Amino acid sequence: MVNETNALLSALIPLARRAGQLILEVYATDFQVHDKGGNDPVTVADRRVNALLCEELARLAPGVPIVAEESAETDYDGYPSAPEAFFVDPLDGTREFVARNGEFVVMIGFARHGKATAGVILAPTTGLLWAGGEGAPAFELAADDARRPLQVSAVSSMTQARVVVSRSRRAPELQSFLDRHPPAELRPLGSAGLKGVAVARDQADLYLQLGGAGCLWDTCAPDAIVHAAGGRYSHPHGGSIDYRGALEIEDGVVGASAGLHGRVIEALGAAR
Repeated sequence: MVNETNALLSALIPLARRAGQLILEVYATDFQVHDKGGNDPVTVADRRVNALLCEELARLAPGVPIVAEESAETDYDGYPSAPEAFFVDPLDGTREFVARNGEFVVMIGFARHGKATAGVILAPTTGLLWAGGEGAPAFELAADDARRPLQVSAVSSMTQARVVVSRSRRAPELQSFLDRHPPAELRPLGSAGLKGVAVARDQADLYLQLGGAGCLWDTCAPDAIVHAAGGRYSHPHGGSIDYRGALEIEDGVVGASAGLHGRVIEALGAAR
């Protein structure tokens, strides 16, 4: 498993960098923004990167479903019964891309038997890349290929916790929880991937989203990386995210250091 994961990450890293370069090429232009419906923006960058990643992943692993945000659902409708699948968000944080604040990433996740086992996340504007998976410790790779290991924090108390939350989606139940359990620091941040990575790289102790938390392509890569960094990533009831399950995550996500995760799950359960 270790060799398989490392080989997969070695193949995904240059692919993510190619995708990041394509995003930056569009970012430098006066691109148009379209609405997919429900105030969900999409740009030519989303679509071009989606096409690139799907084409290259199909070449890398023929027959493995590629569940990608900008693909037609018919392209991946058999993923729940497949033993393996890729989960791709070509441009996570399109709102931030449009706002030009830099808080967007490319995400490529891989799941085996419903479990997130490998993930790569790239921030195009900084060139920083984060990766990890089952049997492969998480690491950060700079634009010059300098590598450093990632490890979640040892914080286990909400009163000491640095918490990242969505910049654009904050459900009333989340605000209610934060009011009852005020953290040491609360930081809104764009991109689900960046929030997960903040936990993995010890820049935050908790990523909490209650209510709608996007789709499986929003969670697979950070799920794998946070676990590889020694943390936990789950539904708010504490159960693992099943990548053979429903595409939409309707109840939320808790990503945290190992000690804090259990306390947050317990507190969320007590509030029900």
